[in-house]
Amino acid sequence: QVQLVESGGGLVQAGGSLRLSCAASGLTFSSYVMGWFRQAPGKEREIVAAIARSGGSTYYIDSVKGRFTISRDNAKNTVSLQMNSLEPEDTAVYFCAADLTWVIRTTAGSFDFWGQGTQVTVSS
Repeated sequence: QVQLVESGGGLVQAGGSLRLSCAASGLTFSSYVMGWFRQAPGKEREIVAAIARSGGSTYYIDSVKGRFTISRDNAKNTVSLQMNSLEPEDTAVYFCAADLTWVIRTTAGSFDFWGQGTQVTVSS
């Protein structure tokens, strides 16, 4: 079965960095757009970043542009999110997700498979 397993979350001070990783198995990884979502308490799940199947194009929400970088390694079936200059507003559970599509889509309902999530907490 399909498994997406996130790692790399934790507690960091504002201005610090974290790198999230997601290891995928049970799917043809290169056929999927991969995304990172986050959900803070009391808020809806929102997309943070997404990357096309080849890695040739990416999408970021405005609040993380210039601070976060998404990347993927199709040979290792992994997708990563490098998060720099973290802010308390970035505190959330972060989820890796896979979408069987040709184009990047940004709605959670479009994604087919999800990881369990990893907590990121940024202290002020």
